[in-house]
Amino acid sequence: MSTPYPFTAIVGMDDLRLGLLLNAVSPAVGGVLVRGEKGTAKSTAVRALSALLPEVPVVSGCRFSCDPVSPDPACPDGPHEVAGGVSRPARMVELPVGASEDRLVGALDIERALAEGVKAFEPGLLADAHRGILYVDEVNLLHDHLVDLLLDAAAMGASYVEREGVSVRHAARFLLVGTMNPEEGELRPQLLDRFGLTVEVAASRETDQRVEVVRRRLAYDDDPAAFAAQWAGEEAALRARIVAARALLPEVRLGDGALRQIAATCAAFEVDGMRADIVMARTATALAAWAGRTDVIAEDVRQAALLALPHRRRRNPFDAPGLDEDKLDDTLEQNSGSEDDDPDPDGPGGGGQPPQGDGDGSSDSPDQPGEAEPEAGEGQQAPAGSGGEQAAARSSEPFRTKMLSVPGLGEGAAGRRSRARTEHGRTTGARRPQGALTKLHLAATVQAAAPHQRARGRSGRGLVVRRDDLRQATREGREGNLVLFVVDASGSMAARQRMSAVKGAVLSLLLDAYQRRDKVGLVTFRGKDAELVLPPTSSVDAAAARLETLPTGGRTPLSAGLLKAHDVLRVEKMRDPSRRPLVVVVTDGRATGGPEPLALAARAARLHAVEGVASVVVDCESGPVRLGLAGDLARELGGTAVSLDELRADSIAGLVKDVQGMNSRRAA
Repeated sequence: MSTPYPFTAIVGMDDLRLGLLLNAVSPAVGGVLVRGEKGTAKSTAVRALSALLPEVPVVSGCRFSCDPVSPDPACPDGPHEVAGGVSRPARMVELPVGASEDRLVGALDIERALAEGVKAFEPGLLADAHRGILYVDEVNLLHDHLVDLLLDAAAMGASYVEREGVSVRHAARFLLVGTMNPEEGELRPQLLDRFGLTVEVAASRETDQRVEVVRRRLAYDDDPAAFAAQWAGEEAALRARIVAARALLPEVRLGDGALRQIAATCAAFEVDGMRADIVMARTATALAAWAGRTDVIAEDVRQAALLALPHRRRRNPFDAPGLDEDKLDDTLEQNSGSEDDDPDPDGPGGGGQPPQGDGDGSSDSPDQPGEAEPEAGEGQQAPAGSGGEQAAARSSEPFRTKMLSVPGLGEGAAGRRSRARTEHGRTTGARRPQGALTKLHLAATVQAAAPHQRARGRSGRGLVVRRDDLRQATREGREGNLVLFVVDASGSMAARQRMSAVKGAVLSLLLDAYQRRDKVGLVTFRGKDAELVLPPTSSVDAAAARLETLPTGGRTPLSAGLLKAHDVLRVEKMRDPSRRPLVVVVTDGRATGGPEPLALAARAARLHAVEGVASVVVDCESGPVRLGLAGDLARELGGTAVSLDELRADSIAGLVKDVQGMNSRRAA
C-alpha cells in the first residue's frame, strides 16, 4: 500500500482541514463537501485524513464491520455473539463516478435466488465504508440516482437493497466526503443540503506559501516513506487529539443561549428547513470538544455557521456561495443574551440601517437600477430612475419557463429533460442481457424458461432456470441534453429594454437547464462573425456570468451564428455521441451584412434541419410593425418559434406539444 501524504504536512487550507477534523471527531455532523478549483489538494487532504482515524474493532469474519460490543442485530452475516473481535485500520472507500448501483449498494445473486431460493448477497461499497470514510471525487458528476442512494444511506445510517421481492438491510454509517470543481457544474440544492458542512478551497496567492507547497510535494514524491517519517510526531499528536475530542464530546453542553444564536442565525439567512439548525448545533458541539471545552461559546456558533450555512443559502445556481460576515456578527450580538434582547424586540428596526443600508446588494428590491447601468445598448439609455429603466431591470430577472424537450427516445446521460432508455425508470420490456445482468425481468425470464422444463427433467415444484433464460428489463427514464444557445447580440437587438428581456429569457432557460441536468453552450453573433462564448459545459453559472458581460451592437450575421452552432454540435457529437442537442436561437430573425443575408441564413438553418437537430426560435421582435422573420427561420430549422411571452410557463399549455409535434413531423 502506498504511503499517504501526511495530513499535518498540508500547507494552509485551514477551513478544509478543520471541516474534515470536525467530522472525524463527530461523524454525526454529516460529512463535508469540498468545493474548489483544480489542483488544490482536495483529494490529498481526504486521503490523508484516513490515516489519522483510530483503529476500528470489528467482529471477526463479518463483511459488514459490525462492532463486537454492540453488533447489528439485523446484520446479514449475523447473528453475532457479543465477544472480543479484532481491530483494523479505518477504511477509506472511494466511489468512482462511473460506478453502477449494484457496485454501490451491493448485488444479489439472481441465479442462486431463482434456482436455490436463498438470499445470496454480495456487499457493495456502502458496506465496505461502514465505520470509515466514503470518498466521492467529483461528486457533482455522479449520476443523480447514485447520489440519492448515497445520501439516503448517509442520513439513515443503513442501506436497503430491494431486488425482485428479496430484501437486504445492513448498517451503513460513514464519514461522507465529496469533492467537486464548480466549473464542472453544481449539485442540486436538495443534495447540497444533505452535506453537513461545505468548504471553499483555492490555491494560495502568497509566494512563500506556494514555494513551501512545491518544496514539500517534491520531497514527498522523491521518497514518500522518509517524508512521512519526518511528520510522524505531528501525525501522532493530531491522532491523539482526535481520540481525546471524541471522548470529551458526550460531556459538551449546548446551552439555551447558544441554541438561540443558532436558531436566530438560520432564520436571518433564510435557510430552508431545520437541517441547518441541527447541523450547526452538532458542529458547534464538535468545535467545543476539539478545543477541549465542555461548553459551547459564541465563537463556536460563528465558526459553525461559516461551515454549515454557505451552501444552504443559495436560492439558485447563479447565487455566489458564502455568508455576509457582518450580518452574521450582528445576528450573534443581538442574540448574545436574553436580557439584552428585550429593548429591541423588533430586530430589523434597530437604527433603521439593515433594511436600507447593507451596501452589499442584499436588499431584495427588484427595482434598484444601479447594477443595470452597464447593460445599455447603443446610447439608448432611459433617464435614471425612470419607469423604463425599472422595467428593464425587472425584465432581466429569470422566470419559470415551459419545458422544451428533444423528441424521440435517446440513450444519453441521466437527466430530466427528454425520454431515454436508461437503467432506471419504468419497465417497458425485456431483452437478453448484454454483459452483466443488472435488472432482472422476472416474468420474461419465467416465460423463457417454461417451455424447456420437460426437456430439462424438472422434478417437483422447482423451476429449472439456466443462464440463457435470463432476461434484462428495459426501462425508460429521462436524459439530459446539450442545450446550445445561439444569441443575437447585434444592434437590432441592443435596445436597452429588449436586450434586458432577452437576458432574462436566457437566464430562465439556463436555470431550467441546470434543474434538468443538461450541458449548456453559448454562441453569440454580432458585427461580422459569430463566437463560441462558452464551450459546452455543465456549469450554468459560468454561462450566466458570460451572459452578464455580453457585448452588443453592430450588424446581424445570422448565418454565421447558425454555422458556428453547426460546427459546435459536430465536435460535440464526436465527443459524446449519445447526448442529443437542443438548439435555442434567440433572435428577432433579422439578418444584415453581406449579399443576400436572409438566403444565407436559410441555407445555414437547413443544415440543422437535415441532421434532425431539435430547435426552438425565441422570437424577440417587438413594436407595432413585425416582419415575422423569426417564424420563417423556425420553419427552415424544422422547429418552432415562440415569443418571449409564450416562453413563460403560465402562458400557454401547448408549447411542448407544438415543439414535439413539429419536430416529429420533420423527423417523419
